[in-house]
Amino acid sequence: QVQLVESGGGSVQAGHSLSLSCAHSQLPQTYFALAWFRQAPGKDREFVSSINTWSGGLTFYAASVEGRFTISRDSAGSTVYLQMNSLKPEDTAVYYCAGRRRSGNYYNQGEYGDWGQGTQVTVSS
Repeated sequence: QVQLVESGGGSVQAGHSLSLSCAHSQLPQTYFALAWFRQAPGKDREFVSSINTWSGGLTFYAASVEGRFTISRDSAGSTVYLQMNSLKPEDTAVYYCAGRRRSGNYYNQGEYGDWGQGTQVTVSS
């Protein structure tokens, strides 16, 4: 069974930082890309950031987090990280890790076949 396991969520005040990580138990570079999505209460799940785990490590960010969040991966492509700085109350959501096994649209959650259980991030003002 495919497992993507997130960790690192928590509660912080606005302006502070949190770091999330997501590890999978598949063979290295199983996924063409790993990404973070989030879902706030009462809202649809939305794209946050993605990184290609094969050559190049190309990254993408949602406009709402560009410049504040940084996605990275380990050399094997088995773990992806999300460093979240200057957090805002509107960043409050459940953050999900997702894996995509082939190239495609990085922001399209329908193209990600494997998902983690999610980790809660709460930012208070």
